[in-house]
Amino acid sequence: MGRRDDFYRSLNHQQPECLIVDFGGNPLSSMEGASQSNLLKALGYAIPEKAERLLFGKVSRIDERLLIHFDIDTRSVGMIFRPQESQFKIISDDEYIDEWGIRRAFSGMYWDIIDYPLKGASVQDLKNYRFPSPSSIDIKEIEQAAQEAKRLYDETDYVICAEHPVYGVFELGCWLCSFDDFLLKMVLDEEFVHLLFEKIFDYQKQVIELYYGALGKYIHYTSSGDDFATQSSLFVSPNMFRALIMPYFKARINHTKKFTSAAYLHHSCGSVFPIIDDLIECGVEILNPIQPKATNMQPKKLKESFGDKIVFHGGFDTQETLPFGTQEEIESSVKMTIDILNENGGYIFAAAHNIQDDVPPESLICMLEAAKKYGKQ
Repeated sequence: MGRRDDFYRSLNHQQPECLIVDFGGNPLSSMEGASQSNLLKALGYAIPEKAERLLFGKVSRIDERLLIHFDIDTRSVGMIFRPQESQFKIISDDEYIDEWGIRRAFSGMYWDIIDYPLKGASVQDLKNYRFPSPSSIDIKEIEQAAQEAKRLYDETDYVICAEHPVYGVFELGCWLCSFDDFLLKMVLDEEFVHLLFEKIFDYQKQVIELYYGALGKYIHYTSSGDDFATQSSLFVSPNMFRALIMPYFKARINHTKKFTSAAYLHHSCGSVFPIIDDLIECGVEILNPIQPKATNMQPKKLKESFGDKIVFHGGFDTQETLPFGTQEEIESSVKMTIDILNENGGYIFAAAHNIQDDVPPESLICMLEAAKKYGKQ
């Protein structure tokens, strides 16, 4: 049985012969900062010359030598695309305005927002606001992603993920308006919220058609990202999620499914337990990242509650166990996570978010080797 057979068995809640292990197979299972260089050095590989700093929304691909070394089952293609017709502007080496008009500054590892262009905005301000033009995306970038997807599909046995090409409606609302202002708008100004979401969804639809129309037949799953929760609870009530966010999220997934049969992975940090049934109704087939330290997101509870309805992706603690645990604790935790979540399939192993550079490379090696060890039947 091959990797792709095991992937589909897992997707269909059947026991795979070998558990699928994802490391860098999508932008939510990758590496940040110096973590990749640290791992290459620990394994005796030459470290490439320092790469160009990536702007927000793009995560560097994991070195193929590492993926081969750990026999990783997944590969990633695609990216967030930046239209040529937008507000994008480089201010300095450490500051820029992105395509949505959001001003960002580099803080050492991440691009933090320092100006929210629609904070305090009215409906009329929103109507006058300049949104990026999806028709101005460089089609050659999409064609290159499609060519790479086809190559991987035809010449390898890897499970291929198409990284999401657009942001989510809720996160863009928070980034454009600021979290506090946008959450207030969701309570007090539904007209603004619906108009903003409609504009974003119109953008999403056009990019989806270009992107998945080109590579949809060469991929096995695709990702999306939109954080609906904090460590302890949702940002908004389940009812507000269903009334304001869910219609657009469901429509996005339905539109994506017109152009690809790939499974749909959604990433939301935090405690999304109260809306997992809603995410399933929207069309989410794989849920990432499963943060076991978040409220009600423990593997046993999730498997008992939703184990026959959705595939879990992630689940290995990156807040305490991976950066601070002993190798014995890490291996034991990997085994426990797999024993629970991989029972009767329905699980893809990954860390519960991108690896930070405070993770000792020896700990990461231990985690990946243990996942391969305990993922075999």
